[in-house]
Amino acid sequence: MKICKSAVAGSLESSDAMVTVEPLEEGIEVAVDSVVMHQFGKRIHQVVRETLHNLEVESGKVSIVDKGALDCTLKARVECAVYRSNDVTGNLPWGGAIR
Repeated sequence: MKICKSAVAGSLESSDAMVTVEPLEEGIEVAVDSVVMHQFGKRIHQVVRETLHNLEVESGKVSIVDKGALDCTLKARVECAVYRSNDVTGNLPWGGAIR
């Protein structure tokens, strides 16, 4: 899947994350600003990159403002932002169907 345009998913509420995706010529760029960066920064990067890989995203910029979101929340926010960037609104494989 390609990131076609900028899109956002999530919020800045406690235990959530705001994920913004943008097109990028090549490669994956991930920027994370998190209240738990020292404890979980590596895991946040890992979850984001795994989710992008599972969605077959080969290039794009992902910016995350994390307020302590769980892995499942991060995954859902990344998926939603990528789908929104492609105007995909129906037949979404929610509930862990994306591996």
